Amino acid sequence: MAKKTTASKTPEKTSPSIIRETIAASAGILLLAPTWVPRAFLTPGRRLKLHSDDIYAYGANRGGIDERWFASTTHAANDGADWDEGLSYVVNDGKKSFTLLDAIKAAKADLIGPDIWAKYQRWPVYSKFFDNMGPIPHHMHQSAKQAALVGQQGKPESYYFPPQMNYIGNNFPYTFMGLEPGTQKSDVRRCLENWNKGDNGILDLSKAYRLKPGTGWLIPPCILHAPGSLVTYEPQWGSDVFGMYQSMVEGRYVPWDLLVKDVPKKYHKDLDYLVEQLDWEGNVNPNFKDSHYLEPITCAGGADQGYEDKWIVYGKIDGEELFTAKELTVQPGTKITIKDNGAYGLTAVQGSGTINGKRLQTPLMIRFKQLTEDEYFVSHGSAKAGVTYDNTGDEPLVILRYFGPGVNPQAPKIGK
Repeated sequence: MAKKTTASKTPEKTSPSIIRETIAASAGILLLAPTWVPRAFLTPGRRLKLHSDDIYAYGANRGGIDERWFASTTHAANDGADWDEGLSYVVNDGKKSFTLLDAIKAAKADLIGPDIWAKYQRWPVYSKFFDNMGPIPHHMHQSAKQAALVGQQGKPESYYFPPQMNYIGNNFPYTFMGLEPGTQKSDVRRCLENWNKGDNGILDLSKAYRLKPGTGWLIPPCILHAPGSLVTYEPQWGSDVFGMYQSMVEGRYVPWDLLVKDVPKKYHKDLDYLVEQLDWEGNVNPNFKDSHYLEPITCAGGADQGYEDKWIVYGKIDGEELFTAKELTVQPGTKITIKDNGAYGLTAVQGSGTINGKRLQTPLMIRFKQLTEDEYFVSHGSAKAGVTYDNTGDEPLVILRYFGPGVNPQAPKIGK
């Protein structure tokens, strides 16, 4: 992959004082514009509600749009991308006014909370919908230490498969994860040696798990995985690093550049280094599913209370809680106030209603430049004070919301 280029200049930024005034006027509930991201090496699954005429809105050379990012301050690491690709925008007076990144720089702890601001000086996580027609290559995301060698952040991530988005499973609703116990490093090295001989056979060393809507997985850095074709909600660390270890997918060649794009140049042909990037113990874990699989867990409400709040992403990575997520379902005619420990990004996947009196509507179809009312960022103070959700429609209002590091120490452990 060629080095990322910038296709347009950065426009003049809104002054911090005006941004703070806008945030104050919104009472800490910021409407966000949809953020679309293409991938040149994948085939879009066409379930993101984006109009079919807009799938290649960035141009066919950039690839089809197969991702929508939520509450993102992370740049998409795509060749030829504009300076703001991947960044979420705050909507004010019916137009995209400034990026969430600039909003956080201006409001600091008032927006994302004192603990996150003090430790990171940024919103260090984001989430996305990931939607492809078929599987993607077996790959890993570098650890913080590895990514730092190329000036990047590491990338742990998580998966949740929203039932509302997965009315069809597309071509391959299975994900290969890790490596079979007993696999040797020499086996993986041989796959890299065979890169240009066709399919390098790395999936022969792995195991596929059938993906089930309404469940999820927690994936640490340096773990091989080849995501399947379900639409995936992915709370993750704010990075776009990866290394592809599979040379061919569905008959399509994967360039070596995609294996080494986030590796120091001196190691681009060092097969031993590339093998050693992997967390070996984690990949060959004989209890892989028990260590990473997530079932939803109710944390508030219930069938007889008109609403239900569930943990959908939880668990720690190397002893740290880096991100968590919940799914809130509010039944028709129910109005409920939800208090949380810290700031979060949210998107509605079903139904309609209001959030603190502001319209919250799940669109049926979206044009590329359309501004929707299905995505918000909730400030730290507003989350702790309580946010009121009112289902004014005739079907359940379902909302996904994700949180930053250290916000939910009470979240359950994996395997509960």
